[in-house]
Formats: sequence, C-alpha cells, structure tokens
Amino acid sequence: MRFRDRRQAGEELAETLRIRQREGALPDPLVLALPRGGVAVAREVADALDAPLDVLVVRKIGAPHQEELGVGAMAGDEVPLLDEDALRHLGIGEAALAPVIERERAELRRRERLYRQGRPAPDPRGRTVIVVDDGLATGSTARAALRFVRRQAPEKVLLAAPVCSPEGAELMSAEADEVICLHRPAAFMAVGLWYENFDQLTDQDVLEALHVQL
Repeated sequence: MRFRDRRQAGEELAETLRIRQREGALPDPLVLALPRGGVAVAREVADALDAPLDVLVVRKIGAPHQEELGVGAMAGDEVPLLDEDALRHLGIGEAALAPVIERERAELRRRERLYRQGRPAPDPRGRTVIVVDDGLATGSTARAALRFVRRQAPEKVLLAAPVCSPEGAELMSAEADEVICLHRPAAFMAVGLWYENFDQLTDQDVLEALHVQL
C-alpha cells in the first residue's frame, strides 16, 4: 500500500479521524502539524474536522558529522530529549552536541517566526490535541512533540500519521492517549517508501497550507 502523495494520505487519515469525531471521541479538536511534511497531511485533517490548524516545530538532533543519524529532538524552549543509549554506543558526550543543539534551536525559532508571522501559539489547555505527521519512523521527534504538548495541560493528546513503523507506534503509545496509524507495515524501512510522490516541502508550501499571507 502506497499513498499517491501527502494530500491523499491526509484525506484517508482525515476520514478515520472524522469517524472518531462522530463517535464523540474528539471534542474541541486542535490540529498541530509537524513541519514541513506533516503540514500537507494535517491540512486535510483540520478541514475535515473543522478544526484550527497550526504548527508544532520540532527539530531532530543529529550526531556530529552524521546529521542524518538522529540522537535526539527538541520542541519549543524545552530541554532536548536525547537518546542516551545511542550516545553511549557512538561514544558521544553531551558537550559535543552543544553546537548541533544551538544550530537546531536557531532553525526552530526561525521557522516558528516565519510560519506564525507574529501570531501567538495556540493554547491547547483542555482541548483534544491531534499531532499530525506524514509518517512515524523511530518516534524521536514525535516524542518531543507529544511531551511538549502534554506539559500544556490538554484534555487529550493523539498522534496521527498515515504510515508508522510498528516499533515507533508501540513506543508512542506510551506518550499519547491514542496513536492512529492507517498502516503499520512490518517491513517499514523509511517513510518515503510509502509515497509515490514524497518531494520535500518548502517554507512557502507550509505557509500556503496554513493560509498565511506574507
């Protein structure tokens, strides 16, 4: 099973969530997308649920000189969540991550400023918050996002994605009240393999999905 693109994946995910909404399981929903890829999926979800859409910017922390190898993630001004086992295995001390964390924090803030254009972040207190991404692999960025949201006292937190690794979904079930994945292929490999079109989105794509005018 492969999705044509993020829009189709969002439409299918939205239909599942709309059923949950009709059952009364999603009162006062707020949709938070993990940019960039998650925004195109989340736009369809928010429209289907007649819910507000905003972004929750999370940045992966890559190992020094191996940026694609994630060893942690951060959201907002929270202390980064680091994979201590991975750091030990790689022989990396936290001090060596300081330049990486500083760079990713700067990019996180740049994106928040650009995507919000001066708008305040939404208040999730007492609401059903649905965190949406285009796929879930290891869950490192999703964990940082869910814990960030949880500290803001929502009524309920869901993680929703069109495709998830079985291991990632299982891990996130301890972080979210509910994990909704349309597909959990045993031979997961990578999120992009489950899309025919998985082009990287731009900042402009995110702004258009959020209906933000510069």
